[in-house]
Amino acid sequence: MASIIKANQLQDFGGNSILTSDGAGVVTPNASGIKMTPTFMVGKSANQTSITAGSFTKVTFDEEDVDTDSAFASDKFTVPTGQAGKYFIHLDVQMNAESGAGTATVGSARIYKNGSVAINGGIVDFRNTNGQKFNANVSAIMDLSAGDYLEGYAELHTSSGNVTFVASNRSTKFFGYKIIGA
Repeated sequence: MASIIKANQLQDFGGNSILTSDGAGVVTPNASGIKMTPTFMVGKSANQTSITAGSFTKVTFDEEDVDTDSAFASDKFTVPTGQAGKYFIHLDVQMNAESGAGTATVGSARIYKNGSVAINGGIVDFRNTNGQKFNANVSAIMDLSAGDYLEGYAELHTSSGNVTFVASNRSTKFFGYKIIGA
């Protein structure tokens, strides 16, 4: 025998709404402990050019696709007050050896936490490829406290000349979200 409970709202003992339903099967989580927020995803509106090859450079971001807690500003994500926990974080940077830069060799991406390297991405070896554009990325689950901030950095070595971080179609992006239940 099965039981059915019908409700449009689930509240805790204090009368705080935990879940609501619109009656058509759409459930909205209202308690912060069951939402995967804060969440952010940012990209670039234009290429970041004339980057010195072989040097880790901060990736700039000027377009927000999602920023649930207004926690992304000045090219970094800052954990809001009361939102400490485990986060999934990802950085993907498409790099291009600029005209006259010769051959791209190796590249890498890094996530910085509070101004220092926290996560090194794997080194991507481009020496046996024919193209000029290459992606380096890094993902991690990180323990973060309120006030911690994250930034993305990348590098591409070339035989000569400069590098561009590519903007088109979110080729370069930075995103993350708080993991619930972790």
